Amino acid sequence: MQIIQHSEDLATATGTMRNYIYRPASEQRYPAIVFYSEIFQHTAPIARSAAIMASHGFVVIVPEVFHELNPIGTVLGYDDEGKDKGNNDKWQKPLTSYDSDLEAIIAHCKAAPYCTGAVGAMGVCLGGHLAYRAAINPAVASAYCLYATDIHSDTLPASDADQSFNRMADIQGEVYFVWGKQDPHVPAEGRLKIYQQCVASGLNYQWQEVNAVHAFMRDEGERYDGALALQMYQQAVQFFQRTLLRGC
Repeated sequence: MQIIQHSEDLATATGTMRNYIYRPASEQRYPAIVFYSEIFQHTAPIARSAAIMASHGFVVIVPEVFHELNPIGTVLGYDDEGKDKGNNDKWQKPLTSYDSDLEAIIAHCKAAPYCTGAVGAMGVCLGGHLAYRAAINPAVASAYCLYATDIHSDTLPASDADQSFNRMADIQGEVYFVWGKQDPHVPAEGRLKIYQQCVASGLNYQWQEVNAVHAFMRDEGERYDGALALQMYQQAVQFFQRTLLRGC
């Protein structure tokens, strides 16, 4: 399926947020996936991931996750300088600000002529956490979360009650977790903590652990595992077709 790409600047509670939109080149309406990036924002690998998902019949929206902290259009490099800046931004932005960002995106999806109004979320690394957190919003039907960082550690800025781990019982939709077993950012004890919370909270979830390191989806650098990445895209497409196309 051929796609087109454009951007939309949305007003949020904390300022203007640029969103990069990938969607089928058709006048039909399609379900939306909010695709959350790593700390580096809208990089070339993230753009390619969004394009792959959009070509399967979805409107994929990539927000600039740190829009309050950087000029519009900022992309951080996959180097020490970019990593340090991105991590610093991550530790500065309150989790509740991502919630208000999401409200603006959902409102856009409800009004846009190319969206059905159905909304899911997907993300990698920090974005995996944000996709999971997006599912707390009842308008988000499902979330596909790849090696989601900082859920188990409660290290992002928020009160105890607002930490994402403690909000799991508020999720009404379905969440699909994918973890790398060799990922030092979410070690075995962290994954076990999240798994036990899934069971205790009654979350509708799927769980998968693969032999991979952190960032195995990123098609730049030595961590990339193309075979696993292809498997994940196929799973994500099937997951969102099932959870977002119902009733459409």
